[in-house]
Amino acid sequence: MTQTFQHWISTHRISEIECLVPDMNGVIRGKVLPAAKFIKSEAEGSLRMPSSVFSVDITGAYAGDGDEAYADRDLILFPDVATLHIAPGYKTTTAFVFADTKKPDGTAWPASPRHILKEVVALYTARGWTPVIAPELEFYLTAVNTDPDLPLAPPIGRSGRAETAPQPYGLESITEYENLVETIYEHAAVATLNLDTMIHESGAGQLEINFHHGDPLQLADQVIVFKRLVRQAALTHGVYATFMAKPMAEQPGSAMHLHMSVVDSDGRTLFSDEDGSDSRLFRQFIGGLQTFLPEIAPLFAPTVNSFRRMRPSHSAPINVQWGRDNRSCGLRVPTADAQNRRIENRLPGADANPYLAMASSLLAGYLGIEMALEPSPEATGNAYIYPRTLPKTLEEALERFAGCAPVRERLGEAFFEAFLAIKQSELDHFQGVISSWERDHLLLKA
Repeated sequence: MTQTFQHWISTHRISEIECLVPDMNGVIRGKVLPAAKFIKSEAEGSLRMPSSVFSVDITGAYAGDGDEAYADRDLILFPDVATLHIAPGYKTTTAFVFADTKKPDGTAWPASPRHILKEVVALYTARGWTPVIAPELEFYLTAVNTDPDLPLAPPIGRSGRAETAPQPYGLESITEYENLVETIYEHAAVATLNLDTMIHESGAGQLEINFHHGDPLQLADQVIVFKRLVRQAALTHGVYATFMAKPMAEQPGSAMHLHMSVVDSDGRTLFSDEDGSDSRLFRQFIGGLQTFLPEIAPLFAPTVNSFRRMRPSHSAPINVQWGRDNRSCGLRVPTADAQNRRIENRLPGADANPYLAMASSLLAGYLGIEMALEPSPEATGNAYIYPRTLPKTLEEALERFAGCAPVRERLGEAFFEAFLAIKQSELDHFQGVISSWERDHLLLKA
């Protein structure tokens, strides 16, 4: 492995290596090393990072108070050579590589989101199956805002004006940000991201990027890298890019829709029978999504802001109804031929950790097959008229998540405890903040 790294780094004349470790929120932690130091450390197995990297909440504070949290043992980093790519936008020729984290005894660190996704994919592999994922990721461009007490606003475009109204699929609207879009595509090409189409979404300054379908782990890695390079590219053009689920109160939220299918060892879909009809496994997969996704919402709706997006008639589902080519459903079956039959999970927000959003979706579908769960009748028309089955707040979501025994058993107690500690810490921070709404309506009236 060391020779492979050495050859690639020498061939591309790399000076520095970024060793990336995504944390529980999908925030990139890691180290930057001179190329020679990286090669030497990788060969010696001396790349290390404290286990507390998986205890950091979104505020930067450490969560959890068990023995392991205080011991804060070193983990060994094992760079994944398949993820070694040139990092765009640097003056010094830089590459990045994702690293897996292991204990000194060689076992994987159980709270690593990348490890969690690998474990879920392994359930399919054990049956001779391969899950296939295609993410669609929405995000906003906003004017620079250095005061968190002030609302965000759309940025000024090439015309010198900011958008004030929805422009879904507007070609003139997306060309307002043509220079930035070109930079994003250029950087994505350097980083070898497998991108498809970019469109203007419904919100003012809201864009969406589609990824080509492929291996879940590779796609989760690509989503992480894409978020980073978009934020960096936006800054160079004098604007912000945000993947908050609901950054502006009067604008639609941003999602990370996940198109999912499963194929056998010969590449044939398991979601269709030979006559082209829905297969038993397809129905059971949907049944699993309907049963478990409402119970494990924090894995795809991880912040208090995530639940502001889930409002009726705001292009964000509130339940797990399923239907064909029906975007009001949480689970949509797009129009496709039998071989390409798939399920679009429309629940995850753009703020979700892609490893955990994909792992939770695939695990819910897998449990549906394992437990032979049948779906509800197909929904037609407006699915918002059905009762809400998703939690309304992060607090409610965490209570339901903690009690979901089948998922807890599959993902492991260590992961559950670490994840719950982080989310509870974030919720406590949020609940300690006095909002502008309270000051506006209660200050002189209560």
